[in-house]
Amino acid sequence: MLLLQVPAVDTTAASLSATAATQPQSLQLFDLVAKGGWVMIPIAILFFSALYLIFERYFVIRSQTKVDSNFIDNIRDMVAQGNIKSAESFAKNQRTAMGRVFEKAIGRIGSPIKEIESTIETVGQIELSRLERNMGYLGIIAGIAPMLGFIGTISGIIRIFYDISLSDNISVGIIAGGLYEKMITSGAGLIVGIIAYTGYHLLNMMIERFTLSLEMNAFEFIEVLQKPTNEPARMR
Repeated sequence: MLLLQVPAVDTTAASLSATAATQPQSLQLFDLVAKGGWVMIPIAILFFSALYLIFERYFVIRSQTKVDSNFIDNIRDMVAQGNIKSAESFAKNQRTAMGRVFEKAIGRIGSPIKEIESTIETVGQIELSRLERNMGYLGIIAGIAPMLGFIGTISGIIRIFYDISLSDNISVGIIAGGLYEKMITSGAGLIVGIIAYTGYHLLNMMIERFTLSLEMNAFEFIEVLQKPTNEPARMR
């Protein structure tokens, strides 16, 4: 009986060791990044640069495009009552892009309507340029990061075939092992590019909403200025 049990124990131990040997090793994120090679360094720099630009622009745009729901109504009432200085101070105290545009426009009251419209357009373009500052870099990152990833993959493939030529040994292990490491750079580059691309367009959407609000308020403001000149004409 004892002699019959010994082989069974040995067979079980051998099968367990074989199973453990065939189990795939889990890949850690840091190990994957490290295996990507030197190309991962500029990709990492682009990644943190993209995050900084997205968050920095988001908070700036969010704070500068806040508009009080009663902003244009208050301006309209003050201007209609002749309180030009109060309206100008009210716009200045907003400390926003919208406030600065109308501060300059109110300061032009008394000039021809065309000059006031030109002032609104000019100052509005300046404020939009301030909101869009450094956003072009996000577009550059969105284009460069994937290309860096592909460069890393191509250089890895060249390295694989160079090693094969030296060892004169073509095996799936050599090709697949080196190739998956270099494909990491392509994946990382695409991820960084997607983040930069998405952030760029989301920020642009915020600026477009502000532009629409500015145009609507400017139209109402010009209408207020035209009313005193139109009413006498009607009385005639």
